[in-house]
Amino acid sequence: MPYLSRRTLLATAGLTPLVGRAHAQTDAVTVGVSGPLTGQYAQYGADWRRGFDLAVAEASGGINGRPLAYDFQDTQSDPRQAVAVAQRFVGDSRIAMELGDFSSAASMAASPIYQRGKLVQFGFTNSHPDFTKGGDYMWSNAPNQADDMPILADYAIGRLGFRKLAVVYINGDWGRTSKDIFLKAAAERDASVVANEGYLPNEQDFRSTLVRVRDTGPDAILLIAYYPDGAQVVRQARDMGLTQPVVATGSVYSPKFLELGGAAVDGVYTNANFFPDDPRPVVQRFVTGYRAMFGTDPGSYNARAYDAMTVAISVMRQFGTDRQAIHDGLAKIHDVPSVLFGTVTFDPATRRVSHPSSIDLVVKDGKFAVWKKAA
Repeated sequence: MPYLSRRTLLATAGLTPLVGRAHAQTDAVTVGVSGPLTGQYAQYGADWRRGFDLAVAEASGGINGRPLAYDFQDTQSDPRQAVAVAQRFVGDSRIAMELGDFSSAASMAASPIYQRGKLVQFGFTNSHPDFTKGGDYMWSNAPNQADDMPILADYAIGRLGFRKLAVVYINGDWGRTSKDIFLKAAAERDASVVANEGYLPNEQDFRSTLVRVRDTGPDAILLIAYYPDGAQVVRQARDMGLTQPVVATGSVYSPKFLELGGAAVDGVYTNANFFPDDPRPVVQRFVTGYRAMFGTDPGSYNARAYDAMTVAISVMRQFGTDRQAIHDGLAKIHDVPSVLFGTVTFDPATRRVSHPSSIDLVVKDGKFAVWKKAA
């Protein structure tokens, strides 16, 4: 399929490509997006936009005859900025629902505002167990950390066979929570954690942390990080002569992790809810459309954004664009097509996706590949 520009595909679908605020389309059904377009997590926001654009382009006819638009406000995933955007979105009657923010900390800071304003906050990358406990207007199709960390433990301890682990984690709310859940999961699987080291989100030099890790002699390093800091941790570990395997959370699954990490990240194990070589038809349809629009393969966060917008489109088409109708519809909608999970149905009690799944991956020759146990 030939490469087609984002503008061409959107025009083909009868939609207007969006740059900045979308409110010039006064009759549009508008979805608000809160997330990082600048700052250290800007790549995630850029990935989101591509996933959103593809979903919007494929939504031929918009929402029951009305054009579909989204308004992406940059927060740098900073809680203070997320709060300001929440106040703006709640006060704007044209915003039907909200997607974001990137980090659970930013989203949870804004949750009380969305709850009071009765505007659905759909945190599609928010894995903190407490995110959906903020109120009945908080929904998510992101797997819960309480599910994710045991799945990662099964990979690291059960399938890879590492029994003596050093945990290195980003010392923020998400990282600490993930670390605590992983430590419990490791203990339940009779593995020992010989080091437990946190680093600050803005830290650049990890050598003192890694010296302490090295001195404990682990079988492997369990890395709880985002892709920018995760790549630097691995690079510095290899520069210091640490040769232990690294098993990382799925948040490093990004082409940028490979770019920033270079040869140092070869051999890193991780897992993800999405992989472009997955043969399922729903995945291959998405990959084909993404390649046609952008001329490259999609990553996990492109898929997450695409799925989130697909959920928004589905619930608004089926139940209406009123804020209350969207809230009520999420509890009723079922089997929404999903690149990540095949289909999505929400558990009304937890307001999260039922039965999430993941794929074991390893970095091989500069690319992510499906991990297969040696015969």
